[in-house]
Amino acid sequence: MVKDCNKQLCYSLANIGRLSTKDAVLFLCDMQEKFRPNIFQFTNIVSNAARLLQASRILGIPPILTEQYPKGLGPTVPELGAEDLKAHAKTSFTMMIEEVQKELEALGNPKQAILCGIEAHACIACTAFDLLEKGIEVHIVADAVSSRSQTDRLFALSRLKQSGAYLTTTEAVLLQLVQDAKHPNFKEVPATDASCRPPDSVLFSLVYSVNTY
Repeated sequence: MVKDCNKQLCYSLANIGRLSTKDAVLFLCDMQEKFRPNIFQFTNIVSNAARLLQASRILGIPPILTEQYPKGLGPTVPELGAEDLKAHAKTSFTMMIEEVQKELEALGNPKQAILCGIEAHACIACTAFDLLEKGIEVHIVADAVSSRSQTDRLFALSRLKQSGAYLTTTEAVLLQLVQDAKHPNFKEVPATDASCRPPDSVLFSLVYSVNTY
């Protein structure tokens, strides 16, 4: 009985969602030119994803980039800062295509995935489900994912939480990864957003269960 309780305690401690630079990979999903005019909070989403990408380079977290049908939807937007990354072209609504799975294997099958991009109810959701089914811990960066519709975005985040994904924010991810202001790279990591952008009321409604529509 005591042994079983100890096992349960260890299991719960191991699954609290604490991020580690040693076990994580950053997924950058389909932030492309043709989506720019239609995605809610597109500029902010890309800006936050760019901060995550910048930090991943500093902290040694491998990034994986995809593009949804780039012939029709265009390339990844330049402000993401991902020009040096190989973009995996896809038509499926999951990032977990064969090339990406091979890349994960080459990386030693990381145990944690930090997921950002678009669209929340489509490619983000399908990717998260596939990762969760593989036993990978999924962290959805809520202020770095979006959809064309605020409703789709809100319900996608709620649905992903029900399925076992952790919902977090850009700043929370960055601070968890460095852990300490004495971290040698702390000042290089863009943990604090100095911009004066208006608050994202859609995410507030998710947290506080307030209908803002």
